[in-house]
Amino acid sequence: MSGQASQTSATLADAFGQTSQRWRAWSRRLPRGWPLLCVYLAVMGLFLFAGIFADWITPHDPTKQSLVNRLQDPVWQAEGTSEFFFGTDGLGRDILSRLIKGSQTSLLVIVTIIPGSLVLGTAIGLIAGWRRGPFDSFAMRLVEVQLAFPAFLFALLIAAMLGPSLRNVIVILILFLWASYARLVRAEVLSLREREFVLAARTIGASDIRLMTRHLLPNVVNSVVILATLNVSIVIIAEASLSFLGAGAGPETISWGKMVAEGRDLLKIRFWLTGIPGITIMIIALVGNLLGDWLRDYLDPQLRNIQ
Repeated sequence: MSGQASQTSATLADAFGQTSQRWRAWSRRLPRGWPLLCVYLAVMGLFLFAGIFADWITPHDPTKQSLVNRLQDPVWQAEGTSEFFFGTDGLGRDILSRLIKGSQTSLLVIVTIIPGSLVLGTAIGLIAGWRRGPFDSFAMRLVEVQLAFPAFLFALLIAAMLGPSLRNVIVILILFLWASYARLVRAEVLSLREREFVLAARTIGASDIRLMTRHLLPNVVNSVVILATLNVSIVIIAEASLSFLGAGAGPETISWGKMVAEGRDLLKIRFWLTGIPGITIMIIALVGNLLGDWLRDYLDPQLRNIQ
């Protein structure tokens, strides 16, 4: 019996050792820092899910007012109930439903401002870095003037002049964020335009458009993607800040920044009215920055090879 038990133990040990070796071999093929990456992607996936399916998953109508249910406590308070998990605001509206609906506004802002500013800035940076000359001088002076202004204060001034509207916020932020893409892409193109593969393409008669789109653009994509990821937090905070100050989303639009503003008068007795949307803004902005840092480390060969 003891011999059979020893044989069984040895078999189990061998199986465990083989499994451990397979796991180590498989984990080496994964990108460095993949456990944290899974956390980042899970948070962003939850944010995307809430933003896309907000109209179907909200437990209550986020705009329905009920003075009978006003200022209900959240579920962790003594008088809280599961019906209103995060409680209700001063007009009896469910905070969880408004939080989910507000994610739709933040997602809309991200998927319009980031691509819009990316395309505009990348196009200007490509042309300026490749053609040089008067267009390059004019574009870079415009970038320098724009970056010299306090961007948020200027955006607040324009938004206040045009009136609170989500469309105005999107246009304003696009016009302010393109400059960072243009400057980055221009610097990359200036270093690439004298490389051998570009000179070879010019030798065989490639047009300027083909050179920019087929040879230069693919080499600046990594840097642009990293900058776009880092700008997610800037966009969310800028939109929430403008909405908090009353110059962002209109009165018919639910926004996390407006939720923070609506609960500030009750901060001492109902801190969760501002704390819950504020913490949500902080988490999404932080995860956006951390995901951008991870992408930078992964896509940059010099940083990727650092052990």
